[in-house]
Amino acid sequence: MAWFKKTKDTSSEKKVKIPEGLWIKCEGCKEIVYRKEINKNLKVCPKCNYHFRIGARERLKLLVDEGSFTELDGGLISGDPLNFKDTISYKDRIKENQKKSGLKEAVISGNALIKGYPVCLVVMDFSFMGGSMGSVVGEKIVRAAERCLEEKRTLITISSSGGARMQEGIFSLMQMAKVSAAMAKLKDNGILFISVISDPTFGGVTASFVMLGDIIIAEPRSLIGFAGPRVIEQTIKQPLPEDFQRAEFLLAYGLIDMVVDRKNLREVLAKLIELLQ
Repeated sequence: MAWFKKTKDTSSEKKVKIPEGLWIKCEGCKEIVYRKEINKNLKVCPKCNYHFRIGARERLKLLVDEGSFTELDGGLISGDPLNFKDTISYKDRIKENQKKSGLKEAVISGNALIKGYPVCLVVMDFSFMGGSMGSVVGEKIVRAAERCLEEKRTLITISSSGGARMQEGIFSLMQMAKVSAAMAKLKDNGILFISVISDPTFGGVTASFVMLGDIIIAEPRSLIGFAGPRVIEQTIKQPLPEDFQRAEFLLAYGLIDMVVDRKNLREVLAKLIELLQ
């Protein structure tokens, strides 16, 4: 008589494999969320409303009237004025980022319609060298401002950047003054400039055109500042307030005008243009 129970042999059964990339961890609530659910919700967490970073082309699809966007100055590519090299040469780093992001530079600019209103858009992409502002990015912003001046269009910039591009040194820092002067011309001529800030936006980008908008809008929970919070804490030797440098903190202290969910941004931009242009 057998004193054991015969069990089913499962050694030959196939194990169920879960495809990689099916789930994603939310940086806001730390929950594991179904990736398709995130994508369906405009890359916003349905649990906590955390706004994931999106690329420049994704951003354009969400904002402009279908088929209305015409890219301009798309052929501009960064040079290497300093013959810079860190672990690899600057030229190779540009090629590497072009291949990774599918973009020629860290910004896409062009003319479009938003709810029928003519605008010029400048959209930064963090996936290209952290959206850093070098000579080409500065030049594209200035050219966009000049077109707005000539064609009486509203200028809308959407920023996502770590700041100035170190590989271009002083040439990158000079873009801060260059783009700020262009925004001053728009203001002097009564051309509406709306600055939209997404996560993260720092350094020379924040310290130049981003904070010069007639209206400054940020996506929820976006990190916005000049230096990072860790650097500031180490400098002042004091703990920082909760949510320091988050969009809602800046709104409470009057540094930005609005915090707008991604799903509402197109409607808000159209309404602002209608009222203020």
